[in-house]
Amino acid sequence: MYRPSSPAANLPAAAGIGLRSPHHRQVLEAPPEVGWLEVHSENFFGAGGETLRVLEAVRARYPVSLHGVGLSLGSNDELSRRHLEKLKTLVERIEPAAVSEHLCWSSVNGRFLNDLLPLPYTREALDTVCERVERAQDFLGRTILVENVSSYLRFAGADMPEWEFVAGVARRTGCGILLDVNNIWVSACNHGFDPLAYLAAIPVDRVWEIHLAGFEEEDGLLVDTHSRPVHEPVWNLYAHALARFGPVATLIEWDNDIPTLDTLVREADKAERLLAVTREACHARAA
Repeated sequence: MYRPSSPAANLPAAAGIGLRSPHHRQVLEAPPEVGWLEVHSENFFGAGGETLRVLEAVRARYPVSLHGVGLSLGSNDELSRRHLEKLKTLVERIEPAAVSEHLCWSSVNGRFLNDLLPLPYTREALDTVCERVERAQDFLGRTILVENVSSYLRFAGADMPEWEFVAGVARRTGCGILLDVNNIWVSACNHGFDPLAYLAAIPVDRVWEIHLAGFEEEDGLLVDTHSRPVHEPVWNLYAHALARFGPVATLIEWDNDIPTLDTLVREADKAERLLAVTREACHARAA
């Protein structure tokens, strides 16, 4: 059934696409028929310039989600006030429908790594992440969404599976969940867990956005490259996710080997068709 509207995310329950620089001009000149757009927050941290003008023009037509990649919520480093200040300035300027970050770490001793690294799923790490999510939300003055990441190794000594960790962060901090279905599939194949068990453990009322993307296989591992169309098993898992969570705002991510805008929109159309089926089923149950 339909979820109640959330103060954390006002995205339409429709399919959107990630806006990347090769498509800026085309999106402005011939706006595609998609429900919303998502951008990486850090690309728009400047005080002005062409990229920010593009975002403001796009925001005048579409709901926009700001998706962060650099806050390093799982690090033991001090939470960057400078980063939060830049993000808050952008939030106040753009008034996005949602603000999200990754549930990972990417810095140690002040040095940043160009990756979204998985967390040890321990009670200590859960305490650290929850404290940092709460501080970020307090600073921004709004609820954020946190995204599960793909992984290729696991830390020894975990106290809980990943899905319990993700659910625990949402329950303790009140944040929303950006559920990346492709990342679930990639990690499930790499580590041998049941992706449906993952979905079943996530609280229905906390999922406010879904991501879909393409992966590649390298040396026996699935790698979340965002460089291919969404694979069929991920579409199937997405259908299971919609059956559990209802029609949720869904994004097609494509960050490498970026295709034509038409190709990206066709991927979004596939998600939109599945969303339409879910909406019809919800209406039928409610009747």
